[in-house]
This record gives sequence, C-alpha cells and structure tokens, in this order.
Amino acid sequence: MPLDTLKAETTRTRQESFDIFEDEGLATQGGSGVFGICSEPYRKYVWNGKLLDIVKTTVHRDWLLYIIHGFCGQSKLLIYGRPVYVTLIARRSSKFAGTRFLKRGANCEGDVANEVETEQILYDASVMSFSAGSYSSYVQVRGSVPLYWSQDISTMMPKPPITLDQADPYARAAALHFDQMLQRFGSPIIILNLVKEREKRKHERILSEELVAAVTYLNQFLPPEHAIVYIPWDMAKYTKSKLCNVLDRLSVIAENVVKKTGFFVNRPASYCSVLRPDEKWNELGGIVVPTGRLQTGVLRTNCVDCLDRTNTAQFMVGKCALAYQLYSLGLIDKPNLLFDTDAVRLFEELYEDHGDTLSLQYGGSQLVHRVKTYRKIAPWTQHSKDIMQTLSRYYSNAFSDADRQDSINLFLGVFQPEEGKPHLCDLPTDFYLHQKDTMTLIQARRSYTFWWTPGVLECLPMPYDEAMSVAENRRKLIVKKFHNYDEEIDIHNEFFRPYELSSFDDTFCLAMTNSIRDFMPKNVGIDPSPFTVRKPDETGKSVLGNKSNREETVLQRKTAASAPPPPSEEAVSSSSEDDSGTDKEDEGAASQRSTPVKMTDTGDNAKTTENVVQPIKDIYGINLSESPSEDDLGIYTRFVQLGHSQHKHDKSHQHLCCKHLDGVINLTHISAFSQDNIYEVQPPKVERKSIEIFHAHIQAGKGIMQPLGKEDILLYREYIRNRYM
Repeated sequence: MPLDTLKAETTRTRQESFDIFEDEGLATQGGSGVFGICSEPYRKYVWNGKLLDIVKTTVHRDWLLYIIHGFCGQSKLLIYGRPVYVTLIARRSSKFAGTRFLKRGANCEGDVANEVETEQILYDASVMSFSAGSYSSYVQVRGSVPLYWSQDISTMMPKPPITLDQADPYARAAALHFDQMLQRFGSPIIILNLVKEREKRKHERILSEELVAAVTYLNQFLPPEHAIVYIPWDMAKYTKSKLCNVLDRLSVIAENVVKKTGFFVNRPASYCSVLRPDEKWNELGGIVVPTGRLQTGVLRTNCVDCLDRTNTAQFMVGKCALAYQLYSLGLIDKPNLLFDTDAVRLFEELYEDHGDTLSLQYGGSQLVHRVKTYRKIAPWTQHSKDIMQTLSRYYSNAFSDADRQDSINLFLGVFQPEEGKPHLCDLPTDFYLHQKDTMTLIQARRSYTFWWTPGVLECLPMPYDEAMSVAENRRKLIVKKFHNYDEEIDIHNEFFRPYELSSFDDTFCLAMTNSIRDFMPKNVGIDPSPFTVRKPDETGKSVLGNKSNREETVLQRKTAASAPPPPSEEAVSSSSEDDSGTDKEDEGAASQRSTPVKMTDTGDNAKTTENVVQPIKDIYGINLSESPSEDDLGIYTRFVQLGHSQHKHDKSHQHLCCKHLDGVINLTHISAFSQDNIYEVQPPKVERKSIEIFHAHIQAGKGIMQPLGKEDILLYREYIRNRYM
C-alpha cells in the first residue's frame, strides 16, 4: 500500500481508534513510517456475527472475538532436525448452513450448502518470527452443487430421489455463487465435479446435466482467459474398474490444477532453484511478486454430499500443493512427494481428521470411504467399520438432524424469536428463513448477461476483495501506527511473548503429531528423511496401550500388507454417497473381486511372534525373556543409589545409608562444586587472580581498559616481531 494512502487512512481513523502514542511514529516527524494493518473478517465464515452486532458499536474492537466453525489441525514435520509445521484449517460457511438432507444446493443469494474453505499452511519453524519467517499457503473450496435442488426424506429411504425445485434457465443461483468466488479468489475458478454421469436409473446424473448447462451459459459472457474451467470425472465409475487407478488419475488432475492457480509463499525462489530450475516450476501459475508468489483462483470440488469422494480429491490436490510448497522453501529438490513416506502419512492423517470432523458436522458420522479405500489397501476389518458408519449416518439423518438444524438456525440468527409469532419448533419448514426472495418482491434484478459485480473483471486475475483501488475495501482496513511496545502489530510477539518469562510447556504444543515420533520406524539404520518410501508395515506408532482412533489406524496399516484386497465401495449396501444407482452387474463384479480371508495356523503365529521379538533384541542387545544376571543387577543397584544421592537428606540419614551400602558402592565426589544436585548448587572457590581477570573483562566491555603490565608489553612486542618482521 502506498505511504500517502496510509497517511490519509491514519488521519481519517485518528478519532475512531484508541492510540495512546498519538504523536509518535509519523514519517513527517522523522518517525519510521511503518504501519500495522488490521482488516475486517470475511463475514461469511464468522459464526457469531449476529451476536457481536449487538456490542460491536459500544466496545473496542480488541474485545471482539470472531469464531469460525470447522476444523483446525497441526503436525510437526522434522526434516533432519529442521522443524516444519503443517497446519490445516477448514472454515465452514455460516450462510445456508445446516445438515445433510435438510440443506442441499443453493439459496437465492448464491450461498451453497456445506461450503467449506480449506487452507493448508506450511511454516518453517526454524525461524520463530512472523515477519522474518518463511511460510506458504494453499486454499481450496468444497460446496454443494449450486442449483435449486433438494431430497425428500419423509419417505425414509436410504437414498431419497433428487428433485430440482425451480427451473433456472439463466443460471441465476450459479451466477450469484460464482460471482462471490470471483470476488474472493479471482480467476481461474476450476470446478472438479465428481458426481456420477452414467447410471441405469437417473439420480446423480440430474445434477451433472444441469451444472454443465449452467457453466456453459455463464462462460459465454466471460472473457476466454477468465472463463470457468469445468472438469467432470465420474470417480465412482473409475473405482469399479480393475484397470484404472483412482489416485493416479487424481494426481494428473491435481497437477494441472496447481499449475493454473499457483500458491502463496512469502519469499522469492531460492538460489538453487534458479540455478537448477525444475520443469514443472517454470509452468506454475499464479502471480510472481518481488517478495514471493500469490495464488490466483481456486479449485472448487463437489460431489453429492461433498464428504467422502470430495475429501479424497482434496487430499490429492493438497498433496501436490504440499510438494510445491516444500520445494519453494528449499526443503526438497523436486516438487514431488511419494506415497508411504512419513511426510505423506502425516499429511494423510491430517486430512482424514479433517474429513471426519466435517463429515460429523454435516452428515452425522465419520468418513465412510477413506484414502486407503481408494488405494485398495484398506484391511478387511475396514469393511465392517464402513457399514457401522453408514448406519450411524442414516440414523443421524433420520432422527436427529431436525433438532440440529433448529439449533443452527437459532445460533446464527436466521430465526429470531418474537412475541406473538410461532416458535421455531412449530414451523413446518425453514425454507422461507433461508430463501429471502420468497417473502419480499425484488425490485431490481441482476442482468442475465453481465452477471458479475461491476469492477470484478478489471481486477482479474487478482480477487476483487483485495484490490486497494476499490473504496469499499479500503473502508474495511484499520491502519495503525507502529510502536515498539504495541504487541498487536506483530502477531508472533503477541502470542508467544518472548520478552516474558514463560514455561516451555505453555508456549509450544508438545502433544502435536510428530513425523519422527509417530511415523518413522524405530529400527537402527533407518534413513531419517521423511521423504523416504517405507514398507507398508513400517510405522513409528505403537499398537500397545491406549487404543485410540489414531492407533487403530496404525494397526490397520500394519495389517494392510497381509490382508486380502478389500471389498470395493460399491459392494457396501449402505446409504453412503458412492452407492447410489449401481446395477446388478456392478454388484456381481464386486462380489467376484472380494477374496475370502485365509486364517493363519499356529506356525504362522510363531513366526509372527518371532518377528516382533527380533527387532527388540537387535536394538537393546538383550532377550527380555531371560532373567538378568548378577552383574546386571549390581549395575542397576548402583544406578538406583546414584539417583538417591541427588536428593536432599539429613546428615544422620546419609551416614546410615553410607554405612548400609558401603559394600555396594562408594561414590567419589569429582565435581568442582562442593554441593551439586538438582535442588541447589554451591559455587566453587575461585582464585583471586581469576577474579581479577574476570573483572578486567567486564570493564573492557564497558570501554574501560586496564593498564598493560610489563609482561604483557613484552609478549605483545614478541608477537609483532614474529608476525610482521
């Protein structure tokens, strides 16, 4: 932002903002001229906006806490000891929000159901500074098909039929939705449609045909360089085929998408990338600026529910973007990541937690089909878990979603109770609460041809909401003068507070998932790089102790190599999103592909036990089944006594202990400190000459030099003679 604009904004907001340093820091008075910028949040992802509107004008903005709903997860990726934080944040839209079957499609304002903005952030934690650190970000979106459609759940069917509620020949709902995306993300807008296209009975195909018609209509009015990119791909059809690999096809799509949108990074390309540039790096899209790169445009992924298939597709796109992010920070030599590496396993677990959380919020259960399902390496025990998740989702949709929808409508302020009007539970439907044009007659209608907001095309490919030439965007910014004592300017100092005496446990999350502790094998001689491909049964997590969900996932990884091929997703007779419209031939093919489980005999069990004990013997050099020898017991006794000697005891008690244990160990004090333990230390005695040397060193640091003695002068002359003469 230009300095003149900042000065004008500072002058305008001087009476509005509270600042005790009113006359400090201005460039006209010889100050630094550095300003802090605070922007208003994007209200679409704020869930307590209605609650804050009551007090927004009466309290200072520092007291306003904006809440988002979605998911937040963070893991630590250690690259030869260099910490890199991988953060995944999902922001759920508060517009047209609700549960699975009660909120479908779009409303009259272009807001779609189950719209979530997912951002993955990569941060080089070796430099703990927000201003001087290196970080990168990539954003993608999921959301329901932007049409007027719904599903009637009154029939209690597992898969209710899809119904188009309104005829929309001019794609009004889709136009409003994509106009919002152009304003927030810029161009290109890429649609990855995973809805089925070939079905014996038309079900999901209804949405595909209508979406194609809407995108075709809207694209004829946009400039060709900013047209909406539409990528249809029947993911369920490819999953049935034995010859096609679903994730390989998704990798190709992800590569093309990331090349078009680019990503954000706050540092220019490293010098090694300039000397040895990668072919794919030169083809990367986005905008290159002197300080790094900017992402332009976004990928919008959808299926029917935007849960299982969408999460897998987003994981593959995020995996491709993660490779480019690591390459941009100089952490890998090529922008490519392989499966079965510690880094991808860590990232896959993040996305599975991300998908489970979003699925619970919208569908009422965790994911039914995961990444391992589409890789066809899921163990046979996963089949029964998928059925249980399907039943849980069906129960939630049938019996509890109505109450959850009422709670969401009440919290978001969609329904406001008033005296004399019906209560929320008495309303037959909430359709009129979310479709505002049904209650009032709209006087001015948008153009059917120029369907975008004026000024959007002039800013493309950059987003309209970030253009400082727009006066509305400048009004959303709060510019504040910089001061050394203002912690609000620097987010890192505000959170970590390095100038205060704090506890390490309170500052850093020690329970964060770690690539070395949780994923790297513990065998001796293993390559510690998180980008080395491991065997399917190699993992760093223990399957003993607490059987949490993450450890069960690791147990599934260990049994993946010996388990038979899992039954395909179409063989599961459930209400999940990937099972509608399958014919009898597909079911027969799925049953033929399923392999019966082969039970192992006693010999196999003995071999398995031997394989478990063998690594322990290799690592520690002992066999745990044997009793310790007398020498080992003596060493252990000495170790225990050494631990007892670190604690404070009475002199009488110490004498008794020494008399009692004289035959076991005789400790000789070798420390320079007369009293040295974990509680207190008595400084040793120092010679007078050493004290004088130390004081002279302190005085020299203050600029007070001591007079040189005769020996020092002779030594200095000897040095000059030998060095220069």
